[in-house]
Order: sequence, then structure tokens, then C-alpha cells
Amino acid sequence: MIKYDYNDHKFPYNWNLTDGYPAKGIEKHNLKVFGTFICGGGSTMGYKLAGYDHLGGVEIDPQVGDIYVTNHKPKHFYNEDIRLFNQRNDLPEELYNLDLLDGSPPCSSFSMSGSREKAWGKEKQFKEGQALQTLDDLVFEYCNTIIKLQPKVFLLENVKGIILGNAKAYSKKIIQTMEKAGYNVQIFLLNGASMGVPQRRERVFFIGHKKELNFKPLRLTFNEKPITYKNFKSNTFGTELTLETRKVWEHRHIDDTSLSDIHIRLSGKAKRFNAVFIKDDKVPNTIAAGSDSVPIRFDVPHRVTMDECKLIGSYPMDYNFKKIAPNYLIGMSVPPLMTAQIAHQIWLQWFKS
Repeated sequence: MIKYDYNDHKFPYNWNLTDGYPAKGIEKHNLKVFGTFICGGGSTMGYKLAGYDHLGGVEIDPQVGDIYVTNHKPKHFYNEDIRLFNQRNDLPEELYNLDLLDGSPPCSSFSMSGSREKAWGKEKQFKEGQALQTLDDLVFEYCNTIIKLQPKVFLLENVKGIILGNAKAYSKKIIQTMEKAGYNVQIFLLNGASMGVPQRRERVFFIGHKKELNFKPLRLTFNEKPITYKNFKSNTFGTELTLETRKVWEHRHIDDTSLSDIHIRLSGKAKRFNAVFIKDDKVPNTIAAGSDSVPIRFDVPHRVTMDECKLIGSYPMDYNFKKIAPNYLIGMSVPPLMTAQIAHQIWLQWFKS
């Protein structure tokens, strides 16, 4: 019997696209993977770091799609709504012979910091879309993609909120849908801070495989040493706080995690919860995609630098963001190292043998 070391490799969070793929010490096995909701390619880079052959993906936003193509040069790329992709009958044959299909459906409607139930079932025009959309049904559109392409393995990533409260019904329906379609499904709640990512980013991963493959249950246990801000803190400052923001910042207490804590204390109103503090001895909080989401240093009235944002998100230092703010794409993406760690274990435990 083969014995696996389930923590046999550490992927560096400080890296460059010019370093090439896969990561140092990783075998290039070329398992075929395709992505949906690919955004800037956080997951794409993770699979490549783990030795996979990433074929490309689907992305609705033209500007983001252009950045994706520039940085990743995909073999197959579809700049369209996933619903239109699911209706296609002209897809290349290799997309019907995938080892793995990956997807991160937009998740704001399940976020514990969002409107949640109030937004379920409602149409809205989003920045990335050209038409009215509902977000909570996109997880099932992705299920339709899995059923259409029939990959050996699929991965569905979402926020922690999808397994909490009333949203549990969505999780149960995902499992029921995919089990009926012939897949065994496991759910994992993982934190980037234990996976070599300098960010406390909790995400849920639904991972399934075709029942006839008879894979043993996947084990995903990561215990890497937490990376605190002082481990990569720059000698330079990011953007200085505006006068208005600085007046709020000056009322900070040692236990505050964001400007929202201060606003609650001063006025009783919760706002600017995405304007998080970054402290030397703490692993940085999750970077969100909003304009106010660049972390604020607790020690000086400045934001962190964009290079520090890349490190927090485990994005390559030489990534070409073009005209989009780095923190936006980083906030919208799965950290490459989270995907690399998971993908490596899927290969190691399920495919290698």
C-alpha cells in the first residue's frame, strides 16, 4: 500500500510568473483542468503550480477576461455568461474528457457580511455583467456545467456562509444534485492561514468524483506555520489615509479589527467593515474586492503597498493587472496557494496511484 505524506510540499507565497510552472519540486503530470468563473486566474495559477495542464475557462467580464488572457494565454477561453456556455454544442472534445473541472460561482449572496436571504432570488445588474442576473442560482448553473462536461473530478469553491444558517439548504441541494448525477461529494472548510497563505481566508470547497472511480475519501489537513505581517512587511508605506479616515483611525483600540469597530464604538453604526487593520503579529484578514479594501496599517496612518497585497493574496509579484486595481482582482480570486495545496493533494491521493 502506498503511504502518502499529506503535508509533503510547501508552495512559496512570494513568487513570479517568470519562475515558470510547476512550482519547484513538483512533478508535472499534465492532468487536464478547465475553469469557470475564472476571474484573474487565482485558481488557474494554483493548478499550474501543482503540475496540472490548465486549458482555460469561462469569464463574463471582458476587462477581466483580457487580463486573464494576457497573463495565462489559455488554449480555450470563453468570454461569456456561464448560462450561454452551458448551451454551447460546439465545444472541443477535450473539454468532455477533463480530469478536473473547477468553479467559484460569485458568492456575495451567501456572505455573512452581505444581505444574504434578502438578496436570494433577486435580479441585479452587476459590474461584471451585461445583463440582469441572480447570484444564488449560479452554483446550480455550475452544477449544470459539471453534468454537461462530465469531468472525473469537480471542485466548487464558495464562502463559509453557504454552509451556515438558511443557506445550508443550498449546500444540501448541491450535494443531492451531484450525487444524482453520479458523483460522490465531500465538503471541506479550509483556512488559507494554515495552507501557507499569509491571509485568514476561510472558504468552503465541495469536491466530488465519479462514483465508478472508487476513490477513497480525500483527506485535506493543512498545518503550515501562520505567516504574520511582520514576516513580509515592507520598509515603504502605501497610500496615506485621507483626513476623514485618519480621524477615525486615531480612535483605534488594540482589539479593533477594522474601521467598523471604531464606528460602532463612536456612533453605534456598523460601516466600513472591509477597511480592515493589519498588525505586525497577526495573519492578515481576508482582502475584499471593494475600493475600501486595501488593508490599513495599525501602526501608521497608511494603507499597505500593492506589493504587500500581492503577497497577502499569494499572487505573483510580476502579474499584469493592467488598469484594474490589484486588490480588486486579489479580493475576487481564490489565493493561488490555496488551490495549489488542494490540487496537489487531489493528484497525490486520487490520481497518482
